[in-house]
Amino acid sequence: MGLVNQLAPLGVALAVALSAQSAAADLPLEQSLALAFSAEREAMRGMTSSLVSRATTPLDDPTAILRYDASYLVTMPQSSDETVQCLAEAIYHEARGEDVYGQFAVAEVILNRVDLPNYPGSVCGVVHQNASRLNACQFSYACNGRSRAMTEPGARRLANAIAQVMLGGAPRELTDGATHFHTNGVRPRWALSFHRTAQYGSHLFYREPVQLTSN
Repeated sequence: MGLVNQLAPLGVALAVALSAQSAAADLPLEQSLALAFSAEREAMRGMTSSLVSRATTPLDDPTAILRYDASYLVTMPQSSDETVQCLAEAIYHEARGEDVYGQFAVAEVILNRVDLPNYPGSVCGVVHQNASRLNACQFSYACNGRSRAMTEPGARRLANAIAQVMLGGAPRELTDGATHFHTNGVRPRWALSFHRTAQYGSHLFYREPVQLTSN
């Protein structure tokens, strides 16, 4: 949600209050003030309710209003940093058809893998793991023989912004530590033994079982 959109309800609140004040102009002073204040209070309550509902869908986090607003994200300056580009590439090719939450969720999976010892320790390493093996890599776009170019400008800008936000330290709160995902059109064998943590659009997210080692 851009700043203009956040302020729009405030404008409505003021307009309603002013309208009430105008309508109350012919009433006794005490009644006029009561009517005006009542209208203003109701309008401001509606504004607060509007902002809260946006902030709590699906998260109860007011700071997420801008973070999960695609119209705001696409206005961010683009980054040419290699790590940002690698993460943006994966977001673009794996999830550009999903809404902004689904794209953030894919970013979470990649960053969760970076933190684990059984995956490469960098974003680029994770998204390009086994890319040299045709149709046998971790993320299908990286080894299906097709171009990795991000040719849709809007989707490319959004993916780049999401990558920047996540690499900047935004909390990973959508997938509960997921390390894998697949579309609902396939049924990989590993999904039978992994714990499903979330679904966004056509993507299902899973957390792989923790491997305990004995001393």
